[in-house]
Amino acid sequence: PVQAGPGATIADVIRTCLGPRAMMKMLLDPTGGIVMTNDGNAILREIQVQHPAAKSMIEISRTQDEEVGDGTTSVIILAGEMLAVAEQFLEQQMHPTVIISAYRRALEDMLDTLKEISTPVDTSDRSMMLKIVHSAINTKALSRWSELACNIALDAVRTVELEESGRKEIDIKKYAKVEKVPGGIIEDSCVLRGVMINKDVTHPRMRRMIKNPRIVLLDCSLEYKKGESQTDIEISKEEDFARILQMEEEYIQQICEDIIRLKPDLLFTEKGISGTCHLQLSRESGGKSSEVTFKQRYLAQHYLVKANITAIRRVRKTDNNRIARACGARIVSRTDELREEDVGVGAGLFEVKKIGDEYFTFITECKDPKACTILLRGASKEILAEVERNLQDAMQVCRNVLLDPFLLPGGGAVEMAVSKHLTERSRALTGVEQWPYRAVAQALEVIPRTLIQNCGASTIRVLTSLRAKHTQDNSVCWGVDGESGCLSDMAALGIWEPLAVKAQTYKTAVETAILLLRIDDIVSGHKKKDKEEQMGGQGAE
Repeated sequence: PVQAGPGATIADVIRTCLGPRAMMKMLLDPTGGIVMTNDGNAILREIQVQHPAAKSMIEISRTQDEEVGDGTTSVIILAGEMLAVAEQFLEQQMHPTVIISAYRRALEDMLDTLKEISTPVDTSDRSMMLKIVHSAINTKALSRWSELACNIALDAVRTVELEESGRKEIDIKKYAKVEKVPGGIIEDSCVLRGVMINKDVTHPRMRRMIKNPRIVLLDCSLEYKKGESQTDIEISKEEDFARILQMEEEYIQQICEDIIRLKPDLLFTEKGISGTCHLQLSRESGGKSSEVTFKQRYLAQHYLVKANITAIRRVRKTDNNRIARACGARIVSRTDELREEDVGVGAGLFEVKKIGDEYFTFITECKDPKACTILLRGASKEILAEVERNLQDAMQVCRNVLLDPFLLPGGGAVEMAVSKHLTERSRALTGVEQWPYRAVAQALEVIPRTLIQNCGASTIRVLTSLRAKHTQDNSVCWGVDGESGCLSDMAALGIWEPLAVKAQTYKTAVETAILLLRIDDIVSGHKKKDKEEQMGGQGAE
């Protein structure tokens, strides 16, 4: 068949990235930047592949990343192995559809077995949750700071967790923002009980630190409405000009009074705040232009400064939403609609700090915030990017456990247990299907095998003893210790994985193998024409 080769090749690239002894890959992306990572998805994103079958392999690691966020490496390795074991059957002229139906049946049995093995988890038990996150982080570059990272991930997810009318919603992407600030050391990273944005106050005389601020969020601009296109106003009399300026001033004054009425301390707006007036004057008569510039100063910022309100402008929409969730404010789109209940009073402290080169605005010490910012510090951009990816994985794992509180042992233990189950079941099958079915059971062993390989132990010896161990009773939790490569009880080591991740890994891997087995030939639809023309051309000579 056409497809097993490239799939296996991709799997080989990723293979060394599994487990706590994982190697990193260093990639040059097209722009010339460097990516250092061992996150399966991040690597495959950067690789340029021509072969269509290989492209679909890359696709699945992305699916895995979007669905559950972890297990991107395992899914590729498994799918590659599923294809590799199918190869011998195809050589024996077994029809792909037979193999496919066997795989389908195996997948159903695998998922059933997973459910049987899984143990429910109490999500309020912090130490248990930390263990789960720990096993997700352990395979990453972050493992040296795993204690810190686990706590960060858990706090962040706990913060953004919302329960509305019985359904849980944990939106990490929107409400747990990772801000990377180069400099400092990784140990300085923390979860802020609130939000941080990369902005400074708009006017130097505004307060830089406020305790228990009253916060107003706007998404309208505090400047005079300018025309969309170039607008010209012709003025014949001197007084008219003063009148126009006055209108503009009154408009802004009105807006500011609407705001000041609520006595806020802090104002965030997604648009601009006018500092000077927007009328440009070209006068034929020349002469008295001085009195015009004189009036330009009474504008929004100055009203706000006078009222002792700190304003921050041009905040990103997503940041504004996050502030709203953190301090309990509502985003208002017109100033005349401001009400008392739109003011956020949940924050305990507002301050502007200078970190490294830039100013950052912190809104922290919130009471029961529903959004948070994770502040990452580290030596270089590459390290920070990798740490961010690792944290994303960790937070996803947390989320999965909270949404679906079942656990499985890690370290290849599940794979061995499921593999044993499948082998037993395959004895009950009759006909041709039993061979591919059994092959799936073998393919699953690739995970523990890779773990053993990656820490340099003897593959055959350890795997055989692991197989033997699993034939005994009550040994579901035995797997490979990824650090040393010897057998150990995963329950004792505290290496656990969420059921959601494992189930998704198996589904995705088997589905992909099935998809690629369906293909018997790859026909390229556009290359042939040119060749024939060339041939014709040469013949004509």
